[in-house]
Amino acid sequence: MKLKTRIYFTGIVSLLIWSHLVWDYFHGGVPTHYILHRADLPGISNWWGGIVLPLLTWYLLYRIHVRIVNKEKSGVPQNTTNIIYKFIAALLFGILLSFFFTIGSDFPGYMMIGLVLVSFFVPLYWPEYLLGFVIGMAYTFGVILPVGIGILLTLIFIITYKFVRRGILYLASKIGLKKSKMN
Repeated sequence: MKLKTRIYFTGIVSLLIWSHLVWDYFHGGVPTHYILHRADLPGISNWWGGIVLPLLTWYLLYRIHVRIVNKEKSGVPQNTTNIIYKFIAALLFGILLSFFFTIGSDFPGYMMIGLVLVSFFVPLYWPEYLLGFVIGMAYTFGVILPVGIGILLTLIFIITYKFVRRGILYLASKIGLKKSKMN
């Protein structure tokens, strides 16, 4: 991923978030989201999203770039189209999750459980997934809440894919070896 692409994409994301903040400002004010959805607890203004989202975008695009460069150095050709598809999938997931949450459906809980189950088979901890998820939810929830949830989910995905999955595969291989020795 070239520097020019990262600059353009970060610029577009910055323009979108700041346009949304300006729209909110002139149409009733920029919302503040309160911890546990209680006004007596501290709140986080959506203004922070104007700083956090461009910085997060730049950082995650840099991490994607580093992964591509490292794999190409090891002789593995990289297809950036797959990265774009993963980003779009996470973006659509974030949008659908926001939609179902907004209409008061129970479906977001099932979506999150399904996501954890999928993380056993797919490395959902990659930066393109986090970026798509955060951008997909930013309109509904601001930026800070999706970033926090996204980072927590990324940690869960790392644990499930790299440790729990490997442990299960290791145990399954040991059980398979014992059965083959018995025959």
